[in-house]
Amino acid sequence: MIGAPLTRLLFTGLILTLLLTACSTAEFALKEKFGIHKREILVDRVEDARDSQQEAKEEFASALEEFSAVLNFQGGTLEKKYKQLQATLDSSEERADEVRSRIDKVEVVAEALFDEWEDELSLYSNDSLRRSSATKLRETRSHYQRLMAAMRRAEAKIEPVLRPLRDQVLYLKHNLNAQAIASLQSELGRVEGDVSKLLFEMEAAIREADAFIGRMEE
Repeated sequence: MIGAPLTRLLFTGLILTLLLTACSTAEFALKEKFGIHKREILVDRVEDARDSQQEAKEEFASALEEFSAVLNFQGGTLEKKYKQLQATLDSSEERADEVRSRIDKVEVVAEALFDEWEDELSLYSNDSLRRSSATKLRETRSHYQRLMAAMRRAEAKIEPVLRPLRDQVLYLKHNLNAQAIASLQSELGRVEGDVSKLLFEMEAAIREADAFIGRMEE
């Protein structure tokens, strides 16, 4: 039997989802009154998601440089190095949240667009036009699914990068000495590998976004 706390959590999640859906529906309806349709909104949001991934890619590359600089510490004020790394981590966390948020927004408008498109197929009186539109819908949805898969793969690579960075910052906070730096150096190779995987997936997602935008604007 599901416990009361879990039931409340599930109920809260459901309410939040319903509220977000309602807000999105109202937003789309308002924009359509001004001639801005879901197709245009989707393209805009894919562009935003692409741009946020480009910015995050640069942010995480910079974070790796900062991390390497701290682990190659040769003298000076370690407190300053720690603060720089903390600032870099905070900025990376913000970029990560932005990436997740913008991907979610793409998903919301895409689902609304495809549902509307599907429903409106029944409005055609011309069978040829209906079939043509249905074919276009399938193709667009297929391209979108490829895009979303690429974006979600990139998103999934973010946490493995952030996790060790959080650990290093937390450890240095209480161990500001050269011995602590030496004990963390073994992590550098793993962090470099995780960042490389993240950058690779983000580049792939950016290419998919550009391709999707190109198809939507044909």
